[in-house]
Amino acid sequence: MQQDSSHAAPPPPVPPEMDQVTADLTTEQIEDARRAYLLKRFWISARGYWGTGGDRFAWISTTGLLILIAVNVAFQYGINVWNRGLFDAIEQRNAPSVYYLGAVFPPLVLGSVAVVTVQVYVRMLIQRRWRSWLTKELIARWLANGRYYQLNLIGGDHQNPEARISEDMRVATESPVDFLAGVIAAFVSASTFIVVLWTIGGALEVTIAGWSVTIPGFLVVTAVLYALITSGSITFIGRRFVRVSEAKNQVEAEFRYSLTRVRENGESIALLGGEDEERNDLAKTFASVRQRWRQLAHQYMRTTLVSQGSMLVAPVIPVLLCAPKFLDGSMSLGQVMQAASAFTIVQSAFGWLVDNYPRLADWNACARRVASLMMSLDGLERAEQSQSLGRIKHGETEGEIVLSLNDVSVSLGDGTAVVKETQVEVGPGERVLVAGESGSGKSTLVRAIAGLWPWGGGSVNFHPDSQMFMLPQRPYIPSGTLRRAVAYPGPADSWTEDEIGLALEKVGLGHLRERIEDDAPWDHTLSGGEKQRLAFARLLLNDPDIIVLDEATSALDEKTQEKIMEMMIGELPDATIISVGHRAELEAFHSRKITLEKRDGGARLVSDVDLVPYGKGRNVLTRLVKYSRKLR
Repeated sequence: MQQDSSHAAPPPPVPPEMDQVTADLTTEQIEDARRAYLLKRFWISARGYWGTGGDRFAWISTTGLLILIAVNVAFQYGINVWNRGLFDAIEQRNAPSVYYLGAVFPPLVLGSVAVVTVQVYVRMLIQRRWRSWLTKELIARWLANGRYYQLNLIGGDHQNPEARISEDMRVATESPVDFLAGVIAAFVSASTFIVVLWTIGGALEVTIAGWSVTIPGFLVVTAVLYALITSGSITFIGRRFVRVSEAKNQVEAEFRYSLTRVRENGESIALLGGEDEERNDLAKTFASVRQRWRQLAHQYMRTTLVSQGSMLVAPVIPVLLCAPKFLDGSMSLGQVMQAASAFTIVQSAFGWLVDNYPRLADWNACARRVASLMMSLDGLERAEQSQSLGRIKHGETEGEIVLSLNDVSVSLGDGTAVVKETQVEVGPGERVLVAGESGSGKSTLVRAIAGLWPWGGGSVNFHPDSQMFMLPQRPYIPSGTLRRAVAYPGPADSWTEDEIGLALEKVGLGHLRERIEDDAPWDHTLSGGEKQRLAFARLLLNDPDIIVLDEATSALDEKTQEKIMEMMIGELPDATIISVGHRAELEAFHSRKITLEKRDGGARLVSDVDLVPYGKGRNVLTRLVKYSRKLR
């Protein structure tokens, strides 16, 4: 369907939590508060995975992951102790101990590898199931009540929702599990091996200018100071990492969207010879991608400078610190090597932020993009439940009335009227043509009837036993077989091959009957007219009580349009039809015509007249219409 108005509604209302926080703040402060709230909004939904309505295996797998982390640290400690024993045995030239420890090493390694392997499996299981659960929840909200369509009509930060639901959701659910496992493993490792460092290193006595200073647990103090220096450096250097990652993800999504648009509109672009223009547009979009990647590369270079330097220096520091004790005989070679191993593990644990800051920044960006979509959906949901906001109500008619519009007004989300106070009643079997100049609100009124456009007032009521079927100007052709395309929106096996083939023949697509089971790019293979005829085949299969046509024959020539309309009326004689169209020839197939006229303050219904019913003087009326067109 084409929009009659170029206006868009303003962003959804700010959530109450944000409304309180942003009072009396500057624009920059409001943006910072919004960004902070986005992470909170993400967790409000994401933590539901571990709630009563979440996955029943969530806590089992999470507990299992924690146990595996603890077991893996135990194996690390075992290898650390083994390391001390081996070097002590080598220092003492104790061959039996060396051979014994050599035999003990393979089981330790195999056990550690097995635990880590199972840990990876459980971690990825949590990630997979969490992403699946949250994606299903978000898609269910996105598709409910036509919100996926209404998002196109409102302002807000929810562009390219498909990228947010797919790629951004993947990062937003994978990274937190990695972070949780990493932080817990780092904490347990640091706690364990700090004890080892304190026990082995003991106190260090340093003489400075004749003064003797004793530093208890000098290895622990050094490890903590070293970690604070590296972590502080990475935090300072990478302070813009999150914003740069957010900007990079946004331009990447825009570039993917531009490529998708070219693919989807390939035929029109090719026929118009628009390749150069598209190439230039894609080049501009990709230039933004390159610029953001360049900024991100600079951030990576700075953080790599710290992390790489830390990785090279950390193993050397404990050896240098322990060397005096080893040389004076108060520490064995095995103790030196055990201290070096423990120091590296502690430093690795404390330096977790150094190693994972880029991923943390990327997660921040992706989680906020997912949360932005959630917030836009929140706004639509609040509007649906609000009694103060203008909403078009939907109910049931009484008696024989099939469809009634009671004081229906259609407006934008900011209250700007598009259609004002329309009062219409349609009886069973009536065929009503909605006419009016372009931009008068015809298609918007049809959207309101279909329940896609919620803003306005009044009520749209249907007969309780009626089934409505809508044919838009541009029919949607799903991927897959031709059977699926014709059966849509029902399952592909809803009708037999003969029933589908007969429907295709009735709409003039009998030549496709032998290709019903073919899986082909039908959206690109079929012409615009063929797509509209295929939509009428769907109509025949569904046999609805109410048919809504929104320029549904605009791609058909006059002769084909006449055949299609005759066929529809002949096959579905009792159906009530509401159609929007500009062609005067369509009047011959309707029993009634209502006209909307564009005025200040919203279009109004200016006439409601009866037409010559189909089959009674229709040919004479058609000839008069054609003759009048020639005179003009």
